[in-house]
Amino acid sequence: MHETPSPQSSSNDEIDILLVEDNPGDIRLTQEAFNSAKQKVALQTVTNGDDAVEFLRQSADNELPDLILLDLNLPGRDGCEVLEMIRDNPRLKPLPVLVLTSSEAEEDIARCYDARANAYLTKPTDPDEFISLVDILERFWVEQARLPPIPT
Repeated sequence: MHETPSPQSSSNDEIDILLVEDNPGDIRLTQEAFNSAKQKVALQTVTNGDDAVEFLRQSADNELPDLILLDLNLPGRDGCEVLEMIRDNPRLKPLPVLVLTSSEAEEDIARCYDARANAYLTKPTDPDEFISLVDILERFWVEQARLPPIPT
């Protein structure tokens, strides 16, 4: 059986990822990790929850990101509030949202899954482990996962 690759799995297409992160060191690590990725990635960054909401509202009229990496502890709206806004918007609802945070608290994990996060990942503190995590993200979410169509 032959399957036509999704746009996300084609090595010729660029993947648009929205990174919602307020820590400059984590932003840099994420950028470096995706720079070494096999897949071309356009990484756009916003540094607080309010800017993430505004970015997505403006994008809803144009092209949306293929994937969102969302920190939990943000200035303004926290990551879970941003996720709830995404899931309440019919156009944004299908977007895959991965919570990428330093929190290992069970209540944060439960809260994010209750808000319908696609995954909850704890940020590694070691740069090599961080790069490895991004490689795993790329292999699964970019190369393997079939993402839902975005409604028009």
